[in-house]
Formats: sequence, structure tokens, C-alpha cells
Amino acid sequence: MKAKKQKVLIFVADHYEDLELQYPKYRLIEAGKDVLIAGEKKGNSYKGKHGYPCTADISFDEVSVADFAALIIPGGYAPDILRRYSKVLDITRQFNEQKKLIAFICHAGWVPISAKVLKGIKCTSFTAIKDDMENAGVQWSDEAVVIDKNFITSRKPDDLPVFCQAIIKHLDQK
Repeated sequence: MKAKKQKVLIFVADHYEDLELQYPKYRLIEAGKDVLIAGEKKGNSYKGKHGYPCTADISFDEVSVADFAALIIPGGYAPDILRRYSKVLDITRQFNEQKKLIAFICHAGWVPISAKVLKGIKCTSFTAIKDDMENAGVQWSDEAVVIDKNFITSRKPDDLPVFCQAIIKHLDQK
């Protein structure tokens, strides 16, 4: 009997960093994962910082954390929008409570900061939010990829190759 295909959830809102959403999406699809994009409204098209569109497959309200193996949060300015949705914060907390993978890059640390799930975790982010991360109780490290407990984090688009490799390796071990 073939194992059930792992599902990965990626959050989207306007002004996401185009590469930080699209690169993991396609790398995970290539790795045989089922990737779903969650936005405020199913079917809405959201524009990245550089204008690339991304359509939400499901709405935040339709997300059942039990169906997913991992959550990926891209950076850009979208995390500042995403953290204003209580449902996004609830989903993030549920992933953490269930010890499921939460991977974020660049400014995306704002979402787990607002969900209050980072205290005592070693991770990284774009340097501009280092103070925010440390004020949330993070042990911040300036590395291309940091793995601690159920978190995988990276700093910027240049880190995407190691970020995606770490995510795929983690999922393949489950």
C-alpha cells in the first residue's frame, strides 16, 4: 500500500517575497509533496513584491492542521499582514502544539512571534527583525539555515537552496 502523500501549507498575502513562496512551492512539488496555498479568501490572487501572482487554493478558515505535515511562511511584507488574522495565528499555534514543522524565512518570523510560539527556540531571520525575534525570546543566530525542534528558519532569498533542502529532508524522515 502506497503511503499517503504529505501535504504542506504555505501562507500567502499581498506583498509576499516572490522567490520565498514560489521556490519552496515548486521544490516541494518536485519532491512529491502536495502543496496548498492558504489566503484570506480561496481563489483570490495575491501579488508578490515583484508582481508575481499567487492564487489561494484554500482560505484560512478552511485549513485543518491535522491534514498537513508542515507550514511554510514566506517573507516580504506579507507577514505583517498575515499576523493580523487571528485564524493565521491559531493555525500557527496548532502546528506548534502538534509538533509539526513550521518553516519561515526573512520577515516571516513576525507570524510566529505574534502567535507567541518562539520563546526558547534557536532560529534566524532577516537582520532587520533580529530585535523583534530576540524580544520574543528567540536565541537568534546569523546562519543560512537554523533547525531547532519543529522549526526550520532562514534569513533571505540567497538561503533558499539550504532552506528547501532542510524542509524536504525533515519531511522525508517522517
